[in-house]
Amino acid sequence: MRERHLTFGGRLLCPFLRPFFLDAVGEARIRAAAETMARLGERIVRAALESPALFEQLGLSDEEERLARIEPGYATATTASRVDAFLLPESLQFVEYNAESPAGVGYSTRLCEVFDELPVMARFRERYTTRFYPAIDALLQALLASYGEWGGTETGPQVAIVDWREVPTWSEFELLRDAFAERGVSTLICDPREMTFDRGGLWASGVRIDLVYRRVLMNDIVARPDECKALVDAYSARVVCVANSFRCKLPHKKAFFAVITDARNAPLFSDDERVMIRQHVPWTRVIREGRTEHHGKPIDLLPWIRMHRAGLAVKPSDEYGGSGVTLGWECDERQWDQVIDRARGDATSVWIVQERVGVQREPFPRCGEDGALHSQDMLVDVAPYLFRGRLGGFLTRLSTSGLANITSGGGQVPAFVVDDRHTP
Repeated sequence: MRERHLTFGGRLLCPFLRPFFLDAVGEARIRAAAETMARLGERIVRAALESPALFEQLGLSDEEERLARIEPGYATATTASRVDAFLLPESLQFVEYNAESPAGVGYSTRLCEVFDELPVMARFRERYTTRFYPAIDALLQALLASYGEWGGTETGPQVAIVDWREVPTWSEFELLRDAFAERGVSTLICDPREMTFDRGGLWASGVRIDLVYRRVLMNDIVARPDECKALVDAYSARVVCVANSFRCKLPHKKAFFAVITDARNAPLFSDDERVMIRQHVPWTRVIREGRTEHHGKPIDLLPWIRMHRAGLAVKPSDEYGGSGVTLGWECDERQWDQVIDRARGDATSVWIVQERVGVQREPFPRCGEDGALHSQDMLVDVAPYLFRGRLGGFLTRLSTSGLANITSGGGQVPAFVVDDRHTP
């Protein structure tokens, strides 16, 4: 892992000594539901841009709305996305839709390659057929497809991976840069502060950029406008294709789940889509005074939330890495009341409440700091990547707590699909 730069902020990604195994039935279930989720995300973007009432439900700030309403030059809002999910034998539950250029594609692919080369995997393949998704290839093809939809004519466009130099995922950008270059696509990595714009184009390191793989978050673009001005101006002038477009912010908000689980928005979806939502998306609402419904029954939202702490989680609609998340079943009544009061009184941010979902735990062998091997029960978060709406890989994270993410200290393992049959 160290030789292949599989580190997050200097920390090795995977202290675990086996992959996560997924059978073909689970793979098919995830594919159907996740690809439907991506389709709904695109639909909500189109509908919200035409409906002020629907746009308001998503809770964008004035500046986020201004950026979202800039015409990006092509229709696909989300080139790369990820759905955070928990897969159990009897259920598949989504908890978030990361529609804004999620991290981990390069890490996940290279980690699969490391494990696939191990002698123990060779012995495993004597009995089972295994495969993994080459997510880097799927990402690159999606970026090039969005560039073509935008109107790009270069057969080998100059790509820039754009984010702050101090982010802990910089090593992943290096993996992607090298992989794209190996596939004949010239790629550089740059900080938004290193870019310049003129009417002729967007420039970095003396090179004109055709396609931006945007990893700098919309939150930062809003908070640091002077440092991101060249990128935003070039995007507005449509002299560069930027993927994901700024419109991805609409389904990226956690309030997106409140929109699609709210009965008043049901006419936006087909019968099959409404079934998918009921089966795989937890009931979610924006925290505010007033009445709503919970699985068809009318409720007064705030008193109801206070009474049902053990089955609910509260989250800011626009944070990542587990920041601000409170799990009702892990806090006491006083703490819960404080969280609700904070969410209700926050004039600058939108907060959501979400129904608790079932989670999966599995034993994983882990290499401890003492060098010894330990078996540890870990919560498993299986997050499918979607590239222009098609399943293209998995980010599989393990945690001892109720929050499974790398930013807050979790670990990652590769995901392999295992056929249910023996090889000859």
